Amino acid sequence: MKKISRKMLATTLTLVMVAPLAVACTKGEKTDDKQERVLKIATSMMYGGDDEYFRQQFTEIFEFANPNIKIEMIPTMDDKFRYGNIQPGEKMPDPMEKLKEVMQGDNPPDVVMLGYEQLPDMIESNMLTQLDPRITKDKFDTAGIVPAVMDGMKNAGGGKLYALAPTFSSSALIYNKKMFTDAGVDYPKDGMTWDETFDLSKRLVKGEGDSRINGFAFNTQSQGGDLFYGMQMYTAPLQLKMFDDAGEKMTVDTDQWEKVWAKMAQMQKEKVFPEMMDPSKPMNRQYDQNNPFAYDDFMSGRLAMAIINYGQIQQLTNANKNAANFKGYTPIEWDVVTIPSHPEAKGVGGSIYMNGIMGINAKAQNPEDAWKFIKFINGEDWAKLKSHSSYNLVARSKYLKPKDGLDFHMEAFYNVTPAPMDNNMKIYRTNPNIYQVQEIGRTQFMNVLQGKTTAREALKQWQTQGDAMLKQMKENPNTPMNPMIQQAVPAG
Repeated sequence: MKKISRKMLATTLTLVMVAPLAVACTKGEKTDDKQERVLKIATSMMYGGDDEYFRQQFTEIFEFANPNIKIEMIPTMDDKFRYGNIQPGEKMPDPMEKLKEVMQGDNPPDVVMLGYEQLPDMIESNMLTQLDPRITKDKFDTAGIVPAVMDGMKNAGGGKLYALAPTFSSSALIYNKKMFTDAGVDYPKDGMTWDETFDLSKRLVKGEGDSRINGFAFNTQSQGGDLFYGMQMYTAPLQLKMFDDAGEKMTVDTDQWEKVWAKMAQMQKEKVFPEMMDPSKPMNRQYDQNNPFAYDDFMSGRLAMAIINYGQIQQLTNANKNAANFKGYTPIEWDVVTIPSHPEAKGVGGSIYMNGIMGINAKAQNPEDAWKFIKFINGEDWAKLKSHSSYNLVARSKYLKPKDGLDFHMEAFYNVTPAPMDNNMKIYRTNPNIYQVQEIGRTQFMNVLQGKTTAREALKQWQTQGDAMLKQMKENPNTPMNPMIQQAVPAG
């Protein structure tokens, strides 16, 4: 008897599982269409021409349901850049420009897969076909798609749909029920403002040093976290920008930036957030043999509330379920509510990201099959099958339910409005050194937290030093940045 390979067995099991789905998806469609066709899909992301993950995630089930349609992946990123095989001084091509070039070539793709931040650029360049007429004609149900996802996709197209996203990732505010009960404080609730959340945090802080319990953090791993980057969830709905749309002038020396930095410094002083890391002390918590989750403040019982991504829920539920196997771990009774928002941007969160976004190339050779494919992966059957994922949320709310018999407020992950997109993403793609400008801000922000300077003075320093660096980048885009620019004007 021949030995069956693991890959063959896995493929066989997959086909057995999706057979009923394939039948359901082909029901009502023309069965006499036997003509073999090719559907070309291109993406600027790091998928190769025969990428196994991409096929498992998006195309295998479709091909099984439509055996006459063959999927052909068109990668737009050279393998040497995918695997980091770059020569010194060699600049990686702009992935968006390369994708646009392929889309307009002699043998263009039919479907394009994009990142959420890339979508507005594609729409403004008239490179995608509007989907609304096809949705209306086929009576394709979009009412069952989470409003946060639909709003995000429509916002990118000025109210019109040019692409759909079958899954999304999101965050919520998780809290430890016991800590609130012990402190005699009411549980958090949906729709809180940031100030209300910070006030709750102050009422939950107790203890000092290693035994201290903190009230709130932007990340469950505060020792490995960073308030400067963590607070971007706080600033995103306010649409604060570091520099102008051309990437030539800083825009941080403003009253609004000052208000945010002063607020964060005051909250740090009032012990809303965990204590700042002391670089002179070893991070022993990371390697505590008596607590396998020492690196996570929430799971270690040191934190009452935190922003948590949906993908982190699985680890917490597994730990609770197998607590007896983890020395030093105490099961946590928890729940989630929506991420706090600002009064001036009520209900707007900063953490929803659409995944698997696909649209039809305006120059598609096979637009009918392209729409058939997009309809398929954004339909009910696909969502039902993929809803078992522990890391991504399917866009159809009908299948967004807690798994493994859990009972928590699942709606908290999607009953929010996505924060507006950053329109400066092209600058980040074309000028990788731009992140050094951000690091200047991080240094200045730390000076504010440590009381070395005021928020406004630090922002003026960031503005001045950032302008100097942006000027250097414009004049010598391929030259490594001069780190001395960051020290050109002393802080304080």
